[in-house]
Amino acid sequence: MSNDEFQRVDYAGLRQVESVDQSDRKVPINLRQSGPTPVGMLISTRVRKSPYWHLSMAAGCWRATVYNRVYHPRGYVRPEDGGAMVEYDALVNHVTLWNVAVERQIQVKGPDAEAFVNHVVTRDATRIAPMHAKYVILCNEAGGVLNDPVLLRPADDEFWFSLADSDLELWLRGVNVGLGFNVDIAEIDAAPVQIQGPKSEALMVDLFGEEVRDIPYYGLMAGQVAGRDVVVSQTGFTGEKGYEIYLKDATRYAEDMWYAVLEAGERHNLMVTAPAHHRRIAAGILSWGQDLDQETLPFQCNLGYQVPRRKHADYIGREVLEAARAAIEAGSPPFRNVLVGIVFGGAPVTDYANDFWLISGAEGGDPVGYVTSPWYSPELETNIALAYVPWEMRGVGTALRVQLPDEYADGAADGLVRAEVVDVPFRPSVNPNIREVVHARGRDHAD
Repeated sequence: MSNDEFQRVDYAGLRQVESVDQSDRKVPINLRQSGPTPVGMLISTRVRKSPYWHLSMAAGCWRATVYNRVYHPRGYVRPEDGGAMVEYDALVNHVTLWNVAVERQIQVKGPDAEAFVNHVVTRDATRIAPMHAKYVILCNEAGGVLNDPVLLRPADDEFWFSLADSDLELWLRGVNVGLGFNVDIAEIDAAPVQIQGPKSEALMVDLFGEEVRDIPYYGLMAGQVAGRDVVVSQTGFTGEKGYEIYLKDATRYAEDMWYAVLEAGERHNLMVTAPAHHRRIAAGILSWGQDLDQETLPFQCNLGYQVPRRKHADYIGREVLEAARAAIEAGSPPFRNVLVGIVFGGAPVTDYANDFWLISGAEGGDPVGYVTSPWYSPELETNIALAYVPWEMRGVGTALRVQLPDEYADGAADGLVRAEVVDVPFRPSVNPNIREVVHARGRDHAD
């Protein structure tokens, strides 16, 4: 948006959209369509710089956001040079290095570690063997999703919560004030990077040897890079083959590991990029704060499988979640809107959306839903998105309209383009996650 265009936007005249029913929320999603704004990010000492911040700058980072109160690089290739779609090409054809130190590591360690963790996650933590991990959710007493981290178990009496974008440490500490489990809860100086793409395994073999090939999906391995201790997992924020390397004492040794990975990656065409939201959308992977938050029930956002029917131990939110499942099975869901996948027209969406774009019915009219995560899929040759629509409009094949901003509307009247509800994931993953597996099997739980 140019400065002239910015001046023409009637920001003072924007109003919240009332036709989207959010009466089940205490704090509605802000659906004002403000569009892009020419503002800069203030970099100060109030928000943390991760151990890899300066290395991202050296790699060409030109924009950032804030995630878990840490500055997060979100772009290396500038728009005039192809932008995020060039980074996407590197991911799906070669291998990429991501600075994801914003995934803060909260360690729970002690004799009662397993029992405590089992009380705060919905899945059965007792089924996570040492040196393995799982994708989990933690819910509040109302059943809302507080965080959806990867939960690592590096030892029998030790777990790491690799956090999504909501601060969980204080909540975990607060929970234990009343419960008194014999555990220590604290953030540790371990910072991950992600190695993602079809050539990731070959690069990891160069770094760690052939034993990397034996790490199962969501398995862990201890190792070293440049003589520095790390934990490796076969995980990642894409549907591509990928790994995460968790560097211990990261504040001291960030440069050692980073430069060793860059050197090993030269022969594999490694590229430093931002997290590939275009690919995670295609895989149906959620982004906390964008696709869900603490007022979202797991059943609203394709995470119903995270609420097991056969877990013996009690956990926070269990009573509400089990009641919600019963209400859904009786045909009366305790929420208004549900997350679906859609395909839609218009010009290719090749960067982040500034707003939650509005969704109407097949004939247009007042908005009834909103898009959370849109992008263009080169493989499918269409725009795809995760979006919330009323429960009764969730069926695959339901026709919709999406109201796009001018730069993507492609001349459509009032910016409204055709859309349709489709199955999620949009594209299969190299390692299908549990959500994909249970969806394919027609089940709604993992444990």
